[in-house]
Amino acid sequence: MVKRPKSDFWTVGVVPERIDRLTPARLRELRDRIVWMPEAGDWRYYADPFALREGDALHVFVEHFDYRTKRADLQRRTLDLGSGAWSAPQTVLQLPFHLSYPFVFEHDGQVWMVPESSQANEVALYRAADGADRWERVCALLPDVRAVDASLLHHAGRWWMFYAVIGPDKRDQRELHVAWSETLQGPWTPHPANPVRSAQDGARPAGTPFVDAQGLVTLPVQDSRTSYGGATRWLRFNRLTPDAVEICAMPETFTGDLAHGRFTSGLHTMSACGDVTLIDVKRIDRSRHRQWLDWKRRVRRWFGKR
Repeated sequence: MVKRPKSDFWTVGVVPERIDRLTPARLRELRDRIVWMPEAGDWRYYADPFALREGDALHVFVEHFDYRTKRADLQRRTLDLGSGAWSAPQTVLQLPFHLSYPFVFEHDGQVWMVPESSQANEVALYRAADGADRWERVCALLPDVRAVDASLLHHAGRWWMFYAVIGPDKRDQRELHVAWSETLQGPWTPHPANPVRSAQDGARPAGTPFVDAQGLVTLPVQDSRTSYGGATRWLRFNRLTPDAVEICAMPETFTGDLAHGRFTSGLHTMSACGDVTLIDVKRIDRSRHRQWLDWKRRVRRWFGKR
């Protein structure tokens, strides 16, 4: 008998707490106050949330994945923090390849995004136009690199980028790479110590880097020992210079069951936006309907090539 396929589904929540004040115990305490984004629909999901705030409007950018095409675009839904109501979804970036991890941030009075676009073989910088409804590609920060989940931080006069690289044996889940630059648009220099960490329990970036109360850079990373995106932990950089990196992995992990009753199988994004933190959590589906969707997609591709 053909084995039932395993399909991951994610959902996105807004936690009413600053990222630097969150602990697993605090996340569990806030469980009933998390505001969840409406789910994406049949055989689709939202994941990788990042946000910008404009008054009481929280603009949340997400990966919108569809199992029928096995590809994602980037969408925005806005949460009214006063009423708790969500806007309808709006597609903000759609390209001929898979997109995810819409890392958005503000700098020099403008809004920028570094989405995950490994299928284009680059880490690219985009700038918002027409508010945040349209995005223009500015340049490649790291050309000719199949990098995923690039996460940027401006700290101590330099820009830092944390990322993983696709390769054999799930390399992207077990290696952390770093690059640095004097300016946002580069040139960017990969760190000579790359990969700066090799470990299944925490390497691939999982959200917004931040500076903790001790002034140390802290990075959420995926703990993939149980499954892809099974949990998130933090890495603390005791030293971060263009010549040397020293990392301490924090012992606590953030898991889906702390935040949700059904999506208990993973938590792989923690992104900061002022006094709130955005997360995504995972459930696993083993329905055979996934095989039917895969078959239809292959048939469409076969007829499209004829």
